[in-house]
Amino acid sequence: MPAYGVLAVIFCLAIIAGLFVAVDPADVVAAFQNVSAGPVVVALAIVQVQVVLSALRWRFTAARLGHVFSAALAIREYYIASFVNQILPGGMAGDAVRAYRSRTEEGWKRPAAAIVLERLSGQLAFFLLAGAGLFVWPVFLADRLPPGFARLVFICAGFLGVFACAGLFIARSRLLARYKTLRPDLAAVFWNRGAFGVQSALSTLIVASYVAVFMIAASATGAPLPPVAALTVIPLCLMTMLIPAGVGGWGTREAAAAALWPLFGLTSAEGLSASLLYGMISLLGVAPQGILFLAATMKRRRQIKSE
Repeated sequence: MPAYGVLAVIFCLAIIAGLFVAVDPADVVAAFQNVSAGPVVVALAIVQVQVVLSALRWRFTAARLGHVFSAALAIREYYIASFVNQILPGGMAGDAVRAYRSRTEEGWKRPAAAIVLERLSGQLAFFLLAGAGLFVWPVFLADRLPPGFARLVFICAGFLGVFACAGLFIARSRLLARYKTLRPDLAAVFWNRGAFGVQSALSTLIVASYVAVFMIAASATGAPLPPVAALTVIPLCLMTMLIPAGVGGWGTREAAAAALWPLFGLTSAEGLSASLLYGMISLLGVAPQGILFLAATMKRRRQIKSE
């Protein structure tokens, strides 16, 4: 494993170990003793729906770029990519594998573009949910927040808006040139012939599935969250998984949950437990299929080469 991979694993383990030291380990053990098979089975089923919907979104995106393949192939490759993303640092290795394995005779650029735009669709949905949640905080949770938090949210949003506008103005010529190059692909993927409705529906359902699994994990560990958490703390926890410094979001996700759960009158240990269970469910939901599909395709390629 490269040095970066070793450091990423150490980083994740160090954060989780530090959190265990910071909370009472007995509380984490007690939380896992509350877990029963029923909620875990439901969450694992939702992960399967999540992967299938993500694969269909990728297939739709690729088809709009002229790269057509079957739904079965899309689902198989998405299981493999999801598994690889969960076990290798950076969170993008599985997508690189997916781009390589889906390359055509014309090369890998079009398949790679489809993967980038498919991931962009999902991340935009996540950012919209998290952004909406920031405005939900001061409206529904004002009594649980520090004084002046609502004003701070609006000030930060204003500054972000100003900086974004300034950045767009400064780099407008480069961005316009880039946009002109990408405009046909963006229009085909996100707008033309009803694409906006398809992308919005699929990405909304996929994001909802991530949130649902986290809510189930919290309930299964004996510390259910109120519905408003689906718009507030959970999107923030999930967004930490986008940080490319670890492996599969481990560590950063747990740190966020441990910090945010007390806002609902729960303990950091309960937040840590819920996040750990979420990670286990996410991994178990794709690992068997990912390993099976990867082994089968590798075996098939060896047979082809030997013939």
